[in-house]
Amino acid sequence: MGPGGNRGWLLRLVIAFGFAQGAVSMARPAVSYRALALGADERAVGVIAGVYALLPLFVAVPLGRRTDHGRCTPLLLAGVVLISGGCALSGVAGSLPAMAAWSGVMGLGHLCFVIGAQSIVARRSEPHEQDRNFGHFTIGASLGQLVGPIAAGALVHGPDRAATSALALVVAGAGAAVAFTSLWRIERRTKAASRTARRDRVPVHRILRSRGVPAGIFISLAVLSATDILTAYLPVVGDQRGITPSVVGVLLSLRAAATIACRLVLTPLLRLLGRAVLLTLTCLTAAVLCAGIALPVPVWALGVMLAVLGFCLGVGQPLSMTTVVQAAPDEARSTALALRLTGNRLGQVAAPAAAGLVAGVAGVAAPFVMLGVLLLLSSGIALRSPAGLQPVRRLRTRPSRPKSGGTGAAAPRDGKGRGGGGEKPGVRFRA
Repeated sequence: MGPGGNRGWLLRLVIAFGFAQGAVSMARPAVSYRALALGADERAVGVIAGVYALLPLFVAVPLGRRTDHGRCTPLLLAGVVLISGGCALSGVAGSLPAMAAWSGVMGLGHLCFVIGAQSIVARRSEPHEQDRNFGHFTIGASLGQLVGPIAAGALVHGPDRAATSALALVVAGAGAAVAFTSLWRIERRTKAASRTARRDRVPVHRILRSRGVPAGIFISLAVLSATDILTAYLPVVGDQRGITPSVVGVLLSLRAAATIACRLVLTPLLRLLGRAVLLTLTCLTAAVLCAGIALPVPVWALGVMLAVLGFCLGVGQPLSMTTVVQAAPDEARSTALALRLTGNRLGQVAAPAAAGLVAGVAGVAAPFVMLGVLLLLSSGIALRSPAGLQPVRRLRTRPSRPKSGGTGAAAPRDGKGRGGGGEKPGVRFRA
């Protein structure tokens, strides 16, 4: 799968991701409403939501291993099937255990799709294109996160929440299936990896010790945790301050729209500041703004804060993807991306639990202060690890020919996939 070239594949991937993410973002609140209609209390709703993130924790790395030495499209197709099935079957489930099970299936499908899609972007992009392409790729997620909750809110209404939430889940399943229409010619066919290559797996501890990988994982975890907790707790803050649900919905949509805007202008920002400085500044600004949400500011000021916060949070995810991809060994890039997603899912499980504990002790504004501290740590990590957060220039070598050919053998490659033909290891450049 050669990098560079026409980027029609990226547009199709963004469209597919938009439908898949939109279905998940539509289904998750609908699952909560349906669970409540089936008699769940707050604790049961939390368990069902946690299963979505918990199940992928155990399968992310094996899926990444499989993708390192195989094709990615089967994982995309499996992801769409699981998302669509998990959404639709949640709509017809008649018990809370069944709801939890299908929520886990939905989470597994989302994980499959994201690992496959991110691996395709990594393979089909030149190193200097990865920040831009990952930024454009995540626009699909932002669009889905923008449209999904609005669609769920439009369908789930009236006194019969059980019926309307079931309808929303079935519609979400149908929406996910639309992603199939864009999954054509996403990747180029390649020869299957040899058994020797499949056995030559890079240990997880070596990936985690690669400079830049831990920083990328932690920054991604912090940014995603901030987004999730903001979505969960802003309605509670609004209720305490007398802000109507419709206004809260507009505020959350404003945050999502600002994230999309950020990713559209990510490339010029990188040229201006470089990856490490951009990550440091945006994480630091987001930390201050998250803590500021705890203050009793007027609605217009809250809207401004959320718009700037959404812009800042839009930087972390795509740049952390590039950081992890370029820091990890070439033969373990999908596994490294899976480790990053494992960190994300761990944050989705642990951060809401910690936020709930903090809110119970210190009040509903306390989780935003906690997020500020987490993002402040992220800015410190970005500042202390500038070299590990800069793109690495790699030289591609031609594949080696059989020994019988006698000539044309490729230059030896080190553990990072760089050619041995005179390249100095560790050469870096600013984005």
